[in-house]
Amino acid sequence: MQETFATRLETPAGNGTIIRAEGIEKYYAQPSQNRIQVIAPTDLSIVPGEIVALLGPSGSGKSTMLRMLSGLSQPSAGQVYWHERPIQHAAANVSIVFQSFALFPWLTVLENVEAPLQARGVPASQRRERSLKMLDTVGLDGFEAAYPKELSGGMRQRVGFARALVVEPEVLFMDEPFSALDVLTAENLRSELLELWAKKTMPTQAVFLVTHNIEEAVLLADRIIVLGRNPGHIRTDFKVQLTQPRDRKSEAFTQLVDYIYKVLTRPDIAPAEAPEQQTGRRVRDQRQMRYQMLPHARPGGVAGLLELLVDRGGQEDIYRLADDLAFEIDDLLPIVDAAQLLGFLKVEEGDVALTESGTEFANSEILRQKEIFRDAAEKNVLLLRQIARALEAKSDHTVPEDFFLDMLDEQFSEDECQRQMETAITWGRYAELFDFDASKRRFVLPDLQEEEAAMQEGGE
Repeated sequence: MQETFATRLETPAGNGTIIRAEGIEKYYAQPSQNRIQVIAPTDLSIVPGEIVALLGPSGSGKSTMLRMLSGLSQPSAGQVYWHERPIQHAAANVSIVFQSFALFPWLTVLENVEAPLQARGVPASQRRERSLKMLDTVGLDGFEAAYPKELSGGMRQRVGFARALVVEPEVLFMDEPFSALDVLTAENLRSELLELWAKKTMPTQAVFLVTHNIEEAVLLADRIIVLGRNPGHIRTDFKVQLTQPRDRKSEAFTQLVDYIYKVLTRPDIAPAEAPEQQTGRRVRDQRQMRYQMLPHARPGGVAGLLELLVDRGGQEDIYRLADDLAFEIDDLLPIVDAAQLLGFLKVEEGDVALTESGTEFANSEILRQKEIFRDAAEKNVLLLRQIARALEAKSDHTVPEDFFLDMLDEQFSEDECQRQMETAITWGRYAELFDFDASKRRFVLPDLQEEEAAMQEGGE
């Protein structure tokens, strides 16, 4: 069933951020002077032109977050701003569509849609005109005189949408609006929602959708936020680059679904970056590509792990492996992540399995291992690939470290930039992709470094 909440806009719409949350949190005091924290301090924004999907496990505070952002509930700390005004002092023009329809059973479809306009004091003639137009928009033309009990679940859902949209909200909030419907009806309504959004038929600038359905989020959203729990906090927040309409069977779609599933089911591990997605352009702009977080593991550790797995038949439970080696799981995981990033391992449901290239690496001599590592690094690690290509392109085959640190700085903290660079240098040297002159803080091709050393010896 569906209910709506709407307030009137007094602040004019702008092109910037509509809603901005700064350090908002939610907690409940206890008699023992302690408090239960539901939402940890969180920053979040809603901007025009985006459908934002909020995912998270049960108990992560998704609905609580929605209520705070919409002004329906006050945060325990922090502030929500509506066009940079505290939301409690600005009449935020929003509508909320909840899981339940909550239609008035004694009112007709038309009267249900008119209800929020009547509450605002809109004259009867204008109420009727706007409500009829909205009913037509959502495909309910001809059902104005029907009562809710005469409608199917999908049609009652449309009435709920019409009632939410008739007030022309700047932001439409939706709390699992399709969860009470059968699969086919829900799919049909999702398609209709996207069509209304794409054609700008919906009188709204942004949509904020709370859902537990991963595929639904990837189908609809321009941006996806995934919450962790105990307390609720943002684990990952990324743009969806896939063009509409989206194909559930495409590799990019399934990669995103798998990525979100792993974030949701592995709360003990910091999430990696969302997988790169095809945007429909033939050539992808390198400046828009995001660097993977390189696990801080040495090539020797990766080699040792792969050799151990060969002895165990090529597959093992990662937690059993850590226990047998007397490793803390947190110490073993960076090595596993590095091997997975390089394409030497596959990780599924806590099990690790060697790939074909991983098996070849483990069974090869040292020189061949370096060749396999070099090919894997260039193929799978953007930073290493860029360093190698920049060195080949430069006439003197040297590039300053700062050039790449400046690019990493757009994505990582200053300390993490240094750690990422240290790991990249270790991997690149091992693979003989490049060498690094620590005194000059410059990358050089391995052959060039040897030539310079020989010249210096000859001069002496």
